[in-house]
Amino acid sequence: MLYYLFEYLEKMEIPGAGLFQFLSFRSALALISSMLITMIAGRPLIRFLQKKQIGEVVRDLGLEGQYQKKGTPTMGGILILGAIIIPVLLFAKVDNIYIILMLITTVWLGFLGFADDYIKVFKKNKEGLSGRYKILGQIILGLMVGLTLYMSKDVVIVENVQSDILIGCIDQTSSQNEQNETAADLFGIKSTKTTIPFLKNNEFDYNMLVYFFR
Repeated sequence: MLYYLFEYLEKMEIPGAGLFQFLSFRSALALISSMLITMIAGRPLIRFLQKKQIGEVVRDLGLEGQYQKKGTPTMGGILILGAIIIPVLLFAKVDNIYIILMLITTVWLGFLGFADDYIKVFKKNKEGLSGRYKILGQIILGLMVGLTLYMSKDVVIVENVQSDILIGCIDQTSSQNEQNETAADLFGIKSTKTTIPFLKNNEFDYNMLVYFFR
């Protein structure tokens, strides 16, 4: 949310507001905020869960030492969700399709985990959420994310091109803004390619695996 506030302040020519436009700066703030949330809220949350006797229910598997885990505070995923979602809402550009998908995925899987813990703790069912419902929930989420990535016009890949090729493709008589828009139209395209972090030649095309999309 703060992204839009500082975007407005930058338009008002407030000194230093433009720093918030840098992704690296906002990422650092999100990292620090996440650590602070975990450090500040972690111990009180654990004590609260212990006080309410919200602890791990252990299944009898006949294993030695298995009951040592009994009473361990569960539902700690609430802290993890908070440490992820709050910084994202504060510092990310929340109308970005990738941010929206990340939030939906995090909340969806967090809800499955919460349902599993709730059944174990409050319903006294050691099995927790049925495995078929866990798989079903993950399949539905996977279909939602996959279809969104495939169908959304906002999900594009920008190809790396040589500057002379780019210049040759754009009318030199057009304005700078028109040239930028034309470049986006030319090279911001739908693609089955993705990138693999930390590798030099890091492009991978899913089309190599999914033949029926050819």
